[in-house]
Amino acid sequence: MNDEQSWITTPITAELLRGAIELERTERGLAPLRLPAQARAQCPDQRLLVAQAEPSGVRLVLRTRATVIELDTVPTKKEFPGAPPRPDGVYDLLIDGDLADSTSVAGGNVMTAELTTGSGEVRPGPTGTARFAGLPRRDKVVEIWLPHNELTELVALRTDAPVEPVANDRPVWLHHGSSISHGSNAASPSTIWPALAAARGAVDLINLGFGGNALLDPFIARALRDTPADVISVKLGINVVNADLMRLRAFTPAVHGFLDTIREGHPSTPLLVVSAIHCPIHEDTPGPGSVDLDALRAGELRFTATGDPAEVASGKLTLRVIRDELARVVRQRADDDANLHYLDGCELYGETDSAELPLPDALHPDAAAHERIGHRFADLAFGTGGPLAAHT
Repeated sequence: MNDEQSWITTPITAELLRGAIELERTERGLAPLRLPAQARAQCPDQRLLVAQAEPSGVRLVLRTRATVIELDTVPTKKEFPGAPPRPDGVYDLLIDGDLADSTSVAGGNVMTAELTTGSGEVRPGPTGTARFAGLPRRDKVVEIWLPHNELTELVALRTDAPVEPVANDRPVWLHHGSSISHGSNAASPSTIWPALAAARGAVDLINLGFGGNALLDPFIARALRDTPADVISVKLGINVVNADLMRLRAFTPAVHGFLDTIREGHPSTPLLVVSAIHCPIHEDTPGPGSVDLDALRAGELRFTATGDPAEVASGKLTLRVIRDELARVVRQRADDDANLHYLDGCELYGETDSAELPLPDALHPDAAAHERIGHRFADLAFGTGGPLAAHT
C-alpha cells in the first residue's frame, strides 16, 4: 500500500497482547516482559533478565478485516563471539488459529554477549517492520506471535482496516520451564512445544520458560503464585543439573518450598510437575554443563557434561536422580493435595525418541522434536483423563 491516508494506526495496549506479565514503556515503544518488576529486582543473573525480556509465547491478538498488517518493532539481535551466527527472530501470523505467514525484521539493536553468562554490550540500531500482506478480506482473528528468542520493542501497528481486541474465552495455562520451554532450537514462536501444546489443548498460554533458569528461584515461584491461571505446570530438572547449583540435600526442600509458594496463590488449581526430557549427556553425568570447545572450534555449537558420576553417591544431581526425587515428592504431597500431579518427561521425549530425533546440540530438541513434545504433552495433560483436562 502506498497511500498513507489509507493506513489505520492502532495504539498497542495490554488489551491487544497476551502472554506478557508486564509491559514496560521504552524510549521507542513498548517492551513485553515475562517477569514482574519485583522479581527482576531480585535477580542477579543477566541471562535471566535477558531471557524474560524475550517474548516467548507473547502475541498480539486482534479481530480485523485487514488485508495488510504492518508491525514496527525494534529487535535486539544477539551475537556470541566464537559461536555460529544466529538467525533473525521470526514473527508468525496465524489466522483463526492456523499459521498463515512468517517473516523477520531486519535492523534493530545488536547485543554482543558472552556465551555462558549472557552479559554484554548493546549497539543501538533502527526500527524495522514485520509486514504481512494478501490476508483474506473477511472478519478474522489474527495472532502475531513475537520472536521467542529475540528481545522485541513494539513501536507501531498499522492496518488497512480497523482492529479490535478479542476477549479470551479459553482457560489460562501458566507454564514454567527451561530453555526447552523457552523454545531453543524451535523453528518459530508458534511452534515452540508449549505453543503447540496450547493450540492442541485449546488453552491460553502464559509461558514462563527461561533459558538456563528453571532453578527453583523463590521470586519465580512468587510470580507463578501471583499470576491468575486455570491450570499450572512446572518443568524441572535440566537446569538444576547443568548449572550445578545444589546437591540433593538442598534440592528436595527447594522443590517443597517452590510448590508451597505456588499453593499460597493457587491452593487448589491443578498443578503438574514435569521432569526433564531424556538428555544423554546428563542422564548419569552431573553438571556443570559446558560448551564443547572442540565442536566450537569446528564452528558448531554443542554442549557437554563435565561432572563426575562417582559424586552422585555424595549428592550430586543427574536427571535420573531428579526424576526419582520429583516423583517421590509429588507422591508424598499428593496425600494432602489431590490436584498435584507428576509427569515423567521421558514420556514426552525418551530414549527411543533420542535415537530417532537426537538433540542437535546435545541439549535442545529440534523443530520436529518440539512438535512431538508439544503434541504428547497436550494429549497426556489436557486429553481425556489427563491431570489438567477437567479444568480446561
